[in-house]
Amino acid sequence: MTPPATTPDPRPRGAIRTLSLRARLILLGLVVLAIATVAVTNRFLTDRFTESTRNRAVVRLALYSGNLLSELRQNAIVPQLLARDPTLISALASGDYSQSTQRLISFNEEISAASLTLLDRDGRVVASTNRETLGENYRESPVFVEALRSKDNIFNILQDEGRRFRFFYSRRMETQAGLAGVILVEVGLGKYERAWSGISDAVLVTDSEGRIILATEPRWRGLTEEEALAREPPSSAIQRALQATADWNTLPPDAWVEGEAVMRVGGRVSFRGWRIASFTTYASVREKVNGFLALEIMCFAILLALAFYVLNRRATLRMAIFQRESAELRALNARLQREIAERQRVQENLAVAEQTLAQSSKLAALGEMSAAVSHELNQPLAAMKTYLAGARLLLGRNRPEEAVTAFQRIDDLIERMGAITKQLKSYARQGGKEFAPVNLGDALNSALAMMEPQLRQRQVRITRTLPETPVLVMGDQVRIEQVMINLLRNALDAIRNVDDPAIDILLAAGETAVLTVRDNGHGLEDIDNLFEPFYTTKEPGEGVGLGLAISSGIVNDMGGRLTARNAAGGGALFEMQLPILPEEPRTGGQSAAE
Repeated sequence: MTPPATTPDPRPRGAIRTLSLRARLILLGLVVLAIATVAVTNRFLTDRFTESTRNRAVVRLALYSGNLLSELRQNAIVPQLLARDPTLISALASGDYSQSTQRLISFNEEISAASLTLLDRDGRVVASTNRETLGENYRESPVFVEALRSKDNIFNILQDEGRRFRFFYSRRMETQAGLAGVILVEVGLGKYERAWSGISDAVLVTDSEGRIILATEPRWRGLTEEEALAREPPSSAIQRALQATADWNTLPPDAWVEGEAVMRVGGRVSFRGWRIASFTTYASVREKVNGFLALEIMCFAILLALAFYVLNRRATLRMAIFQRESAELRALNARLQREIAERQRVQENLAVAEQTLAQSSKLAALGEMSAAVSHELNQPLAAMKTYLAGARLLLGRNRPEEAVTAFQRIDDLIERMGAITKQLKSYARQGGKEFAPVNLGDALNSALAMMEPQLRQRQVRITRTLPETPVLVMGDQVRIEQVMINLLRNALDAIRNVDDPAIDILLAAGETAVLTVRDNGHGLEDIDNLFEPFYTTKEPGEGVGLGLAISSGIVNDMGGRLTARNAAGGGALFEMQLPILPEEPRTGGQSAAE
């Protein structure tokens, strides 16, 4: 029997070997592509997520700094208010402190300070919201000693036995007889340490000397940042290997905390040279990157599996496998597109929120400036109305020369309004002020000239007492005239219902230049809130309560102070004290002018 003939394989053996080599090259190419893609993706995503984490840390740090600054500024005004409290001053003068502690507690319910403490002239605690400190002595403490040397608020940092720092504002309290005691206001910044520890990995705040005064790690307090972070990275080979495995391809760390690489973000607190820094681990970055890499590696693994499957199947099955692979890739692409769209939408919402916040801040500043401009322009507008009425009468009586004089005064008032607007704009910016020698007598004459129509209409008796020699101060004449006009306007309002209205003006020069404005009205009722913005005792429509607040700010900017009290013989008395200009600057200024 003849054996059946075999059909030879039409493909040569060289072609089979070539196909096998081609498959190997394809598989090798896939492996190389996978490795290269994973490496590039890891670097790109690590950089991206690290930058995102750093930006979030910067935003958190700005919020932390703002919270600290807000707490410090909120408590900075408290000593000045308590130092004027008549009940506390009376207790220091009489030695009866039976109600002082309860009064401090009632104050603290509104202020929410860490503690309020009242010291007598010997530094002994006579009243405190913390009753355990009663009887303690602060005679040698800086918060007492430095307060005695200054009439302003003093800020001190003390460290207790537990290495915790305490922050105090102190101010001396005086009576007519002299020193009465010292009021202490402790600022509670420790609550922010507890809040930060639940949000950030590690946060510290240093003072101007580089000493850590606030930290989420209690053992850091009192050290410098270099001392606190002195621990070196892992030293053993096993620890280094584990660290490299956990954080492979991580960017070079900013610092090391307990052997772990961290990202450091620093900032400045706008208070006495303080600085703040936060330390964030790379764990969140690594988790996000590893998630993407795992997905990418899985995709390449699927591709390799499909490649093996395709190379070992018939051509009829290859199409189905390709279709399945295409469907999976489309689904993956759609999911990635959704994630990208979601991320873009979140970024757009964040940008809109930031723009809304910035716009709200601008509108708030614009509203405050508009209220101040409205208040300050009412005075020249009233004068302009009076001059226009006079000019109309003069023109009707065929006296054009005198009417021209009235129009000239109106023109001066318009220039005055422009100067007021410019100065109020400068006041809103809180900066860029240039001072020059100002003669207070000339400024007072200008202010009285501005108020001349109102004074003549009300038939007010004005008594002026000025020294023979000029009284010069360093300041801005327009803003000083604003203060004088505000004081005169308030005096006019105070004597509205008085039978014989009178205003006494006294300008004196000694160690300081003092301008006193006294009226014979009914006096002041709430002196503590007198200089608060929008506080007024006038009827609605007669004032917004900004005049004295603006005036106090102007005087403070020039290094002086504006005070108010009830005069002994009745009526209200306002005093504006400004540093007097020494003889040398006067001579130099006059020579320069000549």
